[in-house]
Amino acid sequence: MSAARDKANRRISSLKSLLCVGLDTDPEKLPSVFSRFSNPVLEFNRSVIRATRDYAAAYKINTAFYEARGIEGFRDMEATLMEIPSECLSIADAKRADIGNTSRMYARAFFEHWAFDSVTVAPYMGHDSLEPFFSYSDKLVFVLCLTSNAGSMDFEEQQLVEGLPLYRRVLERVAVWGAGGNGGVVVGATKSALLADIRKDAPGLFFLIPGVGAQGGSLEEAVDLGVDANRQGALVNISRSLIYPSGDFRDVAAYEAAVSMEAGRVHAAMRSAL
Repeated sequence: MSAARDKANRRISSLKSLLCVGLDTDPEKLPSVFSRFSNPVLEFNRSVIRATRDYAAAYKINTAFYEARGIEGFRDMEATLMEIPSECLSIADAKRADIGNTSRMYARAFFEHWAFDSVTVAPYMGHDSLEPFFSYSDKLVFVLCLTSNAGSMDFEEQQLVEGLPLYRRVLERVAVWGAGGNGGVVVGATKSALLADIRKDAPGLFFLIPGVGAQGGSLEEAVDLGVDANRQGALVNISRSLIYPSGDFRDVAAYEAAVSMEAGRVHAAMRSAL
């Protein structure tokens, strides 16, 4: 069992929450109250973390929103990572993978330079492209399996020659690669009809479940069908519907109150489902 997995499960059990807060911070969507700051993205992220830290088991930084802004974005990502409470799992949503020597550099970047607890990776270059990530036994590696977007039908749900859909083959391989306890898969909440079967076939993997909120996935089904036999082993990510509440906010405190209220509502629903 990896240290990162242990940390996540302790937090889940302590809070009775699977909430993963997605920090998909788009400078163009920030409430106007943050424009007064010299670094609005970082102040926004700090506010989100303050408003959700009593409810969150994890925080997921979508690296694309930071990479797009060059060196300043990377600085904001690094500073945001340092703001995440130590008891919460940190996830680099980077979706990396390449030939072995390149993946070793990616793994070193996210697990050593920035010291995230976990990272998302893409499986389609095979085991040698992911082994450098799995070699970090104390971390968690979330492999894209059955994602929440419509394009999952283009490859993930295509039938292989032997009749299995491709995502099932991914699931089988990750169960082997992550046998030491550091393996996980990304399974979209919009695929709830398949989620129970995927969990049945992969009882030992940790699930990262996006697609609740703006994408329309069911929170209750994601929680009930995604957890393992100990009612742990899963995180439900919510991003846009949580961090961008509607309304005009007179100050940062009003914004944080709105985010905290929504996070509390989500937490209450998760407690009931658990």
